[in-house]
Amino acid sequence: MQGTQVAAGYQLQQVGSAPSGPPRREMANPEVVTSSCSLHQEENGRTFNQTTSPSEELLLEDQMRRKLKFFFMNPCEKFWARGRKPWKLAIQIIKLAMVTIQLVFFGLSNQMVVDFKEDNTIAFKHLFLKGYVDQTDNTYAVYTQNDVYNQIIFAVNQYLQLRNISIGNHAYESKGTEQSGMAICQHFYKQGNICPGNDTFDIDPKIETECFSVEPDESFYIGTLEENKLNLTLDFHRLLTVELKFKLKAINLQTIRHHELPDCYDFTLTITFDNKAHSGRIKISFDNDISIKECKDWHVSGSVQRNTHYMMIFDGVVILICSASLILCFRSVIRGLQLQQEFVSFFLLHYKKEISVSDRMEFVNGWYIMLIISDLLTITGSILKMEIQAKSLTSYDVCSILLGTSTLLVWIGVIRYLSFFQKYNLLILTLQAALPNVMRFCCCAAMIYLGYCFCGWIVLGPYHAKFRSLNVVSECLFSLINGDDMFATFADMQRKSYLVWLFSRIYLYTFISLFIYMILSLFIALITDTYETIKHYQQDGFPETELRTFISECKDLPNSGKYRFEDDPPVSIFCWCKQ
Repeated sequence: MQGTQVAAGYQLQQVGSAPSGPPRREMANPEVVTSSCSLHQEENGRTFNQTTSPSEELLLEDQMRRKLKFFFMNPCEKFWARGRKPWKLAIQIIKLAMVTIQLVFFGLSNQMVVDFKEDNTIAFKHLFLKGYVDQTDNTYAVYTQNDVYNQIIFAVNQYLQLRNISIGNHAYESKGTEQSGMAICQHFYKQGNICPGNDTFDIDPKIETECFSVEPDESFYIGTLEENKLNLTLDFHRLLTVELKFKLKAINLQTIRHHELPDCYDFTLTITFDNKAHSGRIKISFDNDISIKECKDWHVSGSVQRNTHYMMIFDGVVILICSASLILCFRSVIRGLQLQQEFVSFFLLHYKKEISVSDRMEFVNGWYIMLIISDLLTITGSILKMEIQAKSLTSYDVCSILLGTSTLLVWIGVIRYLSFFQKYNLLILTLQAALPNVMRFCCCAAMIYLGYCFCGWIVLGPYHAKFRSLNVVSECLFSLINGDDMFATFADMQRKSYLVWLFSRIYLYTFISLFIYMILSLFIALITDTYETIKHYQQDGFPETELRTFISECKDLPNSGKYRFEDDPPVSIFCWCKQ
């Protein structure tokens, strides 16, 4: 509004002082470059002298208004104004379809990799863990010395007989002409004399390690516990852990059915007997570290290689489309920044005022920045995907993150074009307006949330499985906020300490009441209030900033012809955009 009043006052001053000659404005610089409505003037700028007539002043202001109004038009309005084709819109639609198709194909391929990993891990647990039952990883343990020896002997025997008992295409790792074996290591205190009956102990906490290996040999069999040929002796009073570590190899042949080249897998398996607590319960854990690499020598008959080439060509087209989108979006961002500097200089020269930061940020299009990030991620992910298909790399996880994030940003970027319609724009405006208040509100709520996390972890951790670590505590409390698993959280609390049990009731009741009935309600009210405010603005008009007020004085419609230049292409009658 201030910009309008200043402009109007200046026009009245010009009319009143006409008889005495045109007024002069002192300028800080002898020359100022401003842009006109002409395409050539827009690119090359216009230089005016320190002495400018009132008619030229009005012309420059009118040209600046048209230039700003054209900059903030949507693609359809720009087409009607100058016949400019909406290339970015067309490229974004094509890119959306191609990136989604690319992600689906990669997801199907990646799913086979995930399934192969999980199936092999489950198969190895049943092969090398005696009496293993699915879904018992957290409770799988042994409680007697004989059980420990039996588990170790069972795993070694299964490893030695792998070729005869495994139904998969598993094999030992080869190192030249030899095969790598199983390493058996035990970690224990250097010295220890523990007498719980007398409440005495003498221990040297230095940890020592003893290892030996068992080489794969079909004719070798270490027998049962009574026939133990390992000569393994464990001092359970000093024992910390026993580790059985070995490597196996396999080839994922199921990808051939989907016209993809198979990968070769290296499985580094570790069976750990954990006796660090010396509690009479030795927990047994199984870890499978998987690496994927290119097979050394392979040959596949048929159309597998041809299909791989087609997919790589498709990925190349995706890279080209994203490169074009990247260039167009980057060019638009640069032009916006240039126009921002031009408008700031113009406003300072003509109105002696600085443009506010909020008005300056109007020229920085966040949607274009997001699309630039998406294009960079897509190009990088596509190159990595081509390397994976060529079996030069096997970074499935990194490629998944890049392609997944880029596709997410591409789909979010489509909302920009829906924002040109008033009914669809309501969500975006609500999010933009509510974001600052939401961030401040979340910072305050996070302080209370972290306080409950630390308190629950230190007090309830020894008595409740859901409070054993800070990460688990945070997940538990977040679930409570959403009303999930409330009864189980109350019921699973141990009653060994009545004081802690009573504290847990106060802790849980106050947390649920505070976050669900107060903080969460205030959070929803904050969003709702912003939503109602935006609806009110859409009906009665948004508050005018100096920038918008300055632009609103230009009443020329996009199809008025005043935005067009001599070298602009004519508007096609087949345009799908409505006037």
